[in-house]
Amino acid sequence: MKSAAPARVARSYLFVPGARPERFDKALAAGAHRVIIDLEDAVPLDSKNEAREAVAAWLNAKHPVTVRINGVGTAWFEDDLGLCVNEGIEAIVLPKAEEASVIAGIRRVTGDRVAVLPLIETARGLWNALEIARAPGVERLLFGSLDYQLDLGVVDEELLHARSQLVLVSRVADLVPPVDGVTAAFDDPAIVRREAQRARALGFGGKLCIHPRQVTEVNATFRPTTEEIAWAQRVVAADAASPGAAVAVDGKMVDRPVLLKAQGILVEAELMVPV
Repeated sequence: MKSAAPARVARSYLFVPGARPERFDKALAAGAHRVIIDLEDAVPLDSKNEAREAVAAWLNAKHPVTVRINGVGTAWFEDDLGLCVNEGIEAIVLPKAEEASVIAGIRRVTGDRVAVLPLIETARGLWNALEIARAPGVERLLFGSLDYQLDLGVVDEELLHARSQLVLVSRVADLVPPVDGVTAAFDDPAIVRREAQRARALGFGGKLCIHPRQVTEVNATFRPTTEEIAWAQRVVAADAASPGAAVAVDGKMVDRPVLLKAQGILVEAELMVPV
């Protein structure tokens, strides 16, 4: 298994409705690490084709984006997938991901250039999450918490098991930490911050956003704090000053797991290259 020290990964994924092309450039300027143009939930059924055409006209390799296509079995899946062979699309969000074979089919159309981000939104998707995570081309897992609640008839406070499973599966599959679901309250920074803090504490590496106002809170929450960075710098410096010898920082021994954690924090803070 690879080192637990993470590479630099996206923390915020901002959805923008595919039927609102006038918002695409604004979404790119919102500060999110990734922008997801949504052709699924955010587009009315009678506007699917027009939205796809608007996205196709706007795409440009100079500003690559991610696209959430409509799910397998819908009337729009094949055409949405055809759109994703165009330059300017770096990844596909696959809604209701439940079978690794669907991901293999996507890759046969798009080739290796486009990554796949399976959105785990159902009990069946979580049950098959490890197989899905190990499918070639999968970049990381996303959690569709609202749809998952609907599928199981539970409330968000009872999703600890599902969230923990996605974190565990991602680690076993050697993926970067998964991305937590959206916060429905987009006009209350405190709620966004609290839910992002919970996700980070559980081992998630980022969060889906439904409004630009959420991006700043998400980016800040998933970035290491000043105190964490200072501790990590002390650990790395102490290890470098005593190669091979046992060292202590803040009264605690520094062994390999502690060093890896410190290195990971500095990578996340962009103060150190991945190790």
